[in-house]
Amino acid sequence: MTLQFSLAAATPETADTACVLVGVYEQGVLTSAAARVDGAIGGAIKRQVESGDISGKAGSTTLIYAPAGIAAKRVLVVGLGTQKGFDAARYQKVAIEAARALGKLPLGKAVSCLTEVDVPGRDAAWRVRVAALAADHAAYRYTATFRPREKSAQPELCALAFAAGAEAQAGLEQARGIAEGVRFARELANLPPNICTPAYIAGQAEAFAEAHDKVSCTVLDHVEMEKLGFGSLLAVGRGSANKPKLIALQYHGGAEGAAPYAFVGKGITFDTGGISLKPGPGMEEMKFDMGGAAGVLGAFIAAVKMGLKLNLVCVVPSAENMPDGDSYRPGDVLTSLSGQTIEVLNTDAEGRLILCDALTYTARTFQPQAMVDAATLTGACVIALGKHASGLFSKHDDLATELLAAGEHTLDRAWRMPLWDDYQVQLDSGFADVANIGGKSAGAITAACFLSRFTEGQRWAHLDIAGTAWDEGRKGLATGRPVALLAQWLLDRCA
Repeated sequence: MTLQFSLAAATPETADTACVLVGVYEQGVLTSAAARVDGAIGGAIKRQVESGDISGKAGSTTLIYAPAGIAAKRVLVVGLGTQKGFDAARYQKVAIEAARALGKLPLGKAVSCLTEVDVPGRDAAWRVRVAALAADHAAYRYTATFRPREKSAQPELCALAFAAGAEAQAGLEQARGIAEGVRFARELANLPPNICTPAYIAGQAEAFAEAHDKVSCTVLDHVEMEKLGFGSLLAVGRGSANKPKLIALQYHGGAEGAAPYAFVGKGITFDTGGISLKPGPGMEEMKFDMGGAAGVLGAFIAAVKMGLKLNLVCVVPSAENMPDGDSYRPGDVLTSLSGQTIEVLNTDAEGRLILCDALTYTARTFQPQAMVDAATLTGACVIALGKHASGLFSKHDDLATELLAAGEHTLDRAWRMPLWDDYQVQLDSGFADVANIGGKSAGAITAACFLSRFTEGQRWAHLDIAGTAWDEGRKGLATGRPVALLAQWLLDRCA
């Protein structure tokens, strides 16, 4: 369920709530709120610290039930780790673990005093936003394809108030918008591929546009794309009964005529690999291959909900990559929307083939001042960076710096990879202008090099989110990344 956030004016000991959260460092150092609560309940926190029941280890939680002397029915004591070296990443970890602990309690409202904790270089607005987003992330439950059930015995947190000053209101408003975008992205990516088809994504975009005055939506079907020359995108979807769609959302939040910012997201709703068929084990995770589309749509929604004063475009090329008698093949030569021809060496390198046409379309149609694409593009990027950082590629140092800073601010981090022309030779083809793969080495880089050939003259960056878009395993869920990074990048543009 969606959490409702507000700012609380009450002191920790007078807050009339089901639970109040306070922090304790290792070595028994109490925060201001913890000290006030401890004084009101007769030193119960200090006694548990002295007995070793409260360690203060980062992310640990201890519940004190029905403490006499305060208005709250419970106190959740949250470990902050060592006071020295406390930083933004630790604060986020603590906020997430506190939210998870709250989610296991039968309560409807809580007051968090963790926002009083000093985080070097971060203000109250940042602390409130991170705590709110952590709580919303922990409260998310995927239920769309389970049979209807009675309310689970596991409680759900329905409201969370933060003990912070009015100056944090801006951070709270940002959290509301970003949380809505993250939830949308997670839900869309978590849906099974028999529901989340290209047509379904198009329907979700159209519904959002209808509900918001400053938003418009255009959807191109395969017939319209054929007339326009989307030869690369259409080839990928040719083997599927679910026909490709090109979805373009526009948000008119800035000055009329001002060049928009643009997002482009890979929307492969299921990737079998096509004729270059993937191995069976783990193939079910390929429903997440539209994670880039989910991420840019979520960032678009966050921008609209925050009412950002800018113009924004979000373009999603969406297709299903299936083996069939009409599927495209290794050895085929495709003519892209740009006019460049592409030799297909592997049909499992399909994401770049739908993106290249979408990038060309976005540049021609909207003339953006900057264009960022997000895609679960390469396993090579997962090998390089693991699950912690998205790969960032750009020839524009200023744009790369902006995106890296946004990632550091939100802790939705990216790491810049090279995009040197030295790698372009790996894409040479004897039968077309370019090959769609560059061999075994530097796979994430050559994929970005391929895309760069379709963004000449554009201020463009590419985010490879193959490692960060979802958690691995049969019960792994979509993470909602890089919604926070992209939303912060837009906030910074407004600033």
